[in-house]
Amino acid sequence: QVQLVESGGGLVQAGGSLRLSCAADGRTFSHFNMGWFRQAPGKEREFVAAVRWRGSSTYYVDSVKGRFTISRDNAKHTVYLQMNSLKPEDTAVYYCAADRYNNWPPIGSLFGSWGQGTQVTVSS
Repeated sequence: QVQLVESGGGLVQAGGSLRLSCAADGRTFSHFNMGWFRQAPGKEREFVAAVRWRGSSTYYVDSVKGRFTISRDNAKHTVYLQMNSLKPEDTAVYYCAADRYNNWPPIGSLFGSWGQGTQVTVSS
């Protein structure tokens, strides 16, 4: 089982940037697809981005394409989400998760081993 801890959230103005990190215990991290999700108050959890376990392919929801970049460093047991050109509608708690079955294209509902989340707030 993978243990995940998110960090890097904060308060930024619209147009700013943040880089989120998700640290794993490393036991089987390098063999799992990894994803980022977000949940805003009163809304359902949204699948934002994913990266294959080998780092060979990425997925993004349309609303973040061209602004967000997911990457991973298996040697450091860490997955990142670089968020640029942030908008108020990006405000949410961001979570990382793992898909041990490595579906591709990724299926959000199959991700598990959730972290506890990190808050991202974007002001107008």
